[in-house]
Amino acid sequence: MPPDTLRDRTAVAVADPVLKSNLRNAVDRFSTARERGLGELVDPDGLRHAARAMRGHIIGDWAPTLERLADKLLANGAHVCWATDADEANAYIRDVARRIGATSVVKSKSMATEEIGLNDVLAADGRKVTETDLGEWIIQLAGEHPSHIIVPAVHRNRHQIADTFQAEAGMVERRTEPEELTAFARTALRERFLEADLGISGANLGVADTGSIVLVTNEGNGRLVTSLPKVHIAVLGAERIVQTWDQADLLLALLARSATGQRLTTYTSVVTGPRRAGEADGPDELHVVILDNGRTGLAGTEFAEMLNCIRCGACLNVCPVYRQAGGHAYGWVYPGPMGAVLTPLLAAKEAEGGGPAELAGASTLCGACMEACPVEIPLQDLLLALRRKKATEGGARGEHAIWRAWSEAWSRPALYRAGNKAAVRMRRLAPVAAKLGLAKRWTAGRELPALGERTFTERWASGER
Repeated sequence: MPPDTLRDRTAVAVADPVLKSNLRNAVDRFSTARERGLGELVDPDGLRHAARAMRGHIIGDWAPTLERLADKLLANGAHVCWATDADEANAYIRDVARRIGATSVVKSKSMATEEIGLNDVLAADGRKVTETDLGEWIIQLAGEHPSHIIVPAVHRNRHQIADTFQAEAGMVERRTEPEELTAFARTALRERFLEADLGISGANLGVADTGSIVLVTNEGNGRLVTSLPKVHIAVLGAERIVQTWDQADLLLALLARSATGQRLTTYTSVVTGPRRAGEADGPDELHVVILDNGRTGLAGTEFAEMLNCIRCGACLNVCPVYRQAGGHAYGWVYPGPMGAVLTPLLAAKEAEGGGPAELAGASTLCGACMEACPVEIPLQDLLLALRRKKATEGGARGEHAIWRAWSEAWSRPALYRAGNKAAVRMRRLAPVAAKLGLAKRWTAGRELPALGERTFTERWASGER
């Protein structure tokens, strides 16, 4: 079982030098590539401003766009499920699998299906579920959640991946070169594609004008999952919508550059209905599950801009907290600054221990996340709002009282000077207090600073500079 609280999970993560090295190498590479990719655009900030305005316009009145998308999907021959929560989404997908007698299920990478715990539901129903994205397959074999929303196995290096393949996937001769590991995975997964009865994917965008689902991947597995099995189910977060292809083009131009620095991702696939008469490829049935799961509750609130997120992962790559702790420290499927906001809002019950509200404290409020966000979500403001929410709901009465007393004392010059003098006189007790375990949660991660012989006020008054 994982540790129960954010502090416990973080302590485990930062004590792992291999984890920190793996993370640092990956996020540094992504951040550098992002800067280079956006630098190729004439006015990247202007595009980000436009994307924020466009997303805000859609989410501000999203019901008509969702309804038009659903109507177009139905007209194209797809089936539509409006899922209020995870239970409804899982029940619908399970029922489709039962109806068609699916025994083998292949999946493309989808954070939405991670969010609803779909794999466990299907496995409990007797279905063999295989993640086919390389990173997702690695963590499925390892029994883990994704550590990054773009690169699920970013926390593992090639030697650790080889260990997993040997222990869980039947690799006989140990191989550690990336090309060799990829070749092994390709061979192992090819049979799963060919035997699958049901393919399940996420959806990066739903385009209302044409009733199309857009999938953005860097591996060919997405196209195999959506075209080889006789039935394809796409799980679409209700906020992941645009009205027109011009809007989709803007987001796609920013998504790949913000995520990995690519001008365009390797595979941008568009699914518009099931296989038609005379077409050789494609599924006989297409089902689109439009997932709410708490999203509509954010519309019209101070947290509504979080619905603009396009899941690029850029905020993770620049976050000083994520860089040290990795994704698993956040306790649910969404890590980093975006996860620190989404988890308390969407998944208070599902997140592992410690109270999801504590995640808002996992931030330096440096603002790097907003600077990196392609749709300019003010993540640091949303994190502060969550902290205020926690405080007003009674989660910080003791802390409020301490800071109120401190403010009252230090607003009076005489008490301020007396406090400084007392601190100087007690400086010799500080190392003793640390050894006795007093303030150990503070001193466990930092050195206790040495205090000077005299206060700044005393030095200033004496003319010492």
